[in-house]
Amino acid sequence: MTVRSPKFAVIDGHNDLAWACREHRHYSVAGLDVEYDSERSQVQTDVPRLRLGGVQGQFWSVWVHSDFTGADSVQATLEQIDFIDRLIAAYPDDFERAVTADDVQRAQHAGKIASLLGVEGGNQMNNSLAVLREYARLGVRYMTLTWNSTTDWADAAVDVATHNGLNDRGRAVIAEMNRIGMMVDLSHVSAATMQDALDATTLPILFSHSSCFALNPHPRNVPDAILTQLAANDGVQMITFVPAFVSADYRNWEDHGSVGEKPQVTVAHVADHVEHARNVAGIDHIGLGGDFDGCPDMPVGLADVSKYPNLFAELERRGWSDADLTKLGSQNVLRVLRANDPAYRAFVG
Repeated sequence: MTVRSPKFAVIDGHNDLAWACREHRHYSVAGLDVEYDSERSQVQTDVPRLRLGGVQGQFWSVWVHSDFTGADSVQATLEQIDFIDRLIAAYPDDFERAVTADDVQRAQHAGKIASLLGVEGGNQMNNSLAVLREYARLGVRYMTLTWNSTTDWADAAVDVATHNGLNDRGRAVIAEMNRIGMMVDLSHVSAATMQDALDATTLPILFSHSSCFALNPHPRNVPDAILTQLAANDGVQMITFVPAFVSADYRNWEDHGSVGEKPQVTVAHVADHVEHARNVAGIDHIGLGGDFDGCPDMPVGLADVSKYPNLFAELERRGWSDADLTKLGSQNVLRVLRANDPAYRAFVG
């Protein structure tokens, strides 16, 4: 599919470049200003492809596998944050560190890619509110309550449920996140945890990279009942492109050992999830969280970060207005960030 020019700005909710560079590039930031096609590159993200995709803001995931435990998980998280700091320093004409919504807009006006941080897993705080607060002081603006493993205080979507959602410690974590203005991210958590977190939070939340359960009943996806409550919370669901979350056929193929012909997942399948979330939660409560460099096999037409314009073109073909596509691409998540900014500013001073 031909790459289209970026008509709409994107502020994406989730990109795993830091971990991909740990795995494939020994944490090197060198050469990421050179464009590679998806067939030759070890990563799906670089500066030229971000520009082609219209990405003007990126929540960089500072994810650590849950095999890392205790102090090791905290150290590895700090290494991830350090990678993003070095990435920004290496390409100052292209990236600018952003923490608040005002920072994002300043970077956009300067023609730079606003770079924000999100911790992808409550295990990475090592059950310490002090560690959570230090992440906030380092500029982390969201934490995903779990990754794929249930924590001491919250159930994950694809692990054994031990708390029936959140326990009292989990509610205390939510309260502290609200107090310090760190956004609550409900991707990866169980439906019961989603419900408990929505009941507990006093600020708008987000799903940084999830799709719709009604179209594919994967536990990583968001049920309609939660989507309805998300609108009341004034939060945002950022639709992800991961094929197993988008397509039930692909998930079935993957679950059965990836044997036989791989089901094709396309831009149109992702657009179906975007439209479903809009129809249930409303146009003000949807965004994009591609999960590039977190999944090696992406949909046809969405192979890397340069391809967002293909999704916008598909939605335009379906009759979406420029105003609605602008909300999807950047404005809705910016609103949720801004709603959490006063608490963050009060915390960091």
